Amino acid sequence: MTQTLNYKAEAAAGYDAAFAEVTRYFTPYLLHAAGITRGMQVLDIATGTGLVAEAALAEVGSGGSVNAADISPAMVRQARLRLARSDNVAIAVENGEELSFLDQSFDAVLCSLGLMFFPSPERGLAEFHRVLRPRGRAAVSVNTVPERSYNTRINLAIARYMPSLAEAAARVFSLGNETRLRSLFAAAGFQDVEIATHRKAFTLPSFDAYFTPFEQGAGSPGQAFVSLPEAARRAVREEVRLDLGDAGGPIEVEVEYMFASGRR
Repeated sequence: MTQTLNYKAEAAAGYDAAFAEVTRYFTPYLLHAAGITRGMQVLDIATGTGLVAEAALAEVGSGGSVNAADISPAMVRQARLRLARSDNVAIAVENGEELSFLDQSFDAVLCSLGLMFFPSPERGLAEFHRVLRPRGRAAVSVNTVPERSYNTRINLAIARYMPSLAEAAARVFSLGNETRLRSLFAAAGFQDVEIATHRKAFTLPSFDAYFTPFEQGAGSPGQAFVSLPEAARRAVREEVRLDLGDAGGPIEVEVEYMFASGRR
């Protein structure tokens, strides 16, 4: 029996502590790929805690709007807290493969680190294409490889002790190939497909500063980690520590994402 990666209450609540800095750094690349400008109506699917939606709201201004949606009710609750002061945002639970929006509802669609979690990325991209207005763009970001991931590398270590998670852990990196990503966009009907890869090394004061949020259940790795027996948790922690070259001081975590966009 396979197991999915979940964002329950604890995972959603701790997500920002573990991951907000990384998301905020890479978000401008995603907004640029989608061509976000003032006055646009934007859909941010797989919004998580609303970090990308918050940035999109700043770009579209008072004359635009953002619909922020996620399949996880726990994530939607966190997004509502973040975006509560904005009056030009709508937030809802949505399945990215079966969007409730009408055809040609948006000028742009954003999906930050979400598409690889879709059971059928092809279906998700077809839905993005459907809800876009003519000449609108969809832009997604995906992980490339485990050694240049921030938190999802932990899932692979966990999967060695939780074999039921192996398929889901591998799926996280399943779209990090330019040829495959380009073909998925083309198959969904997108034109002018563009692919770019961006990388940054994040410095943390210690391995503990990096790993503690996951020990507290943050994000999908944290949820999987806390479900392990104690001995397996110790082994996973040590494996990740060695993988990151911890020598007792600051550590660097290299992160790389691939960005793909296409025009309707």
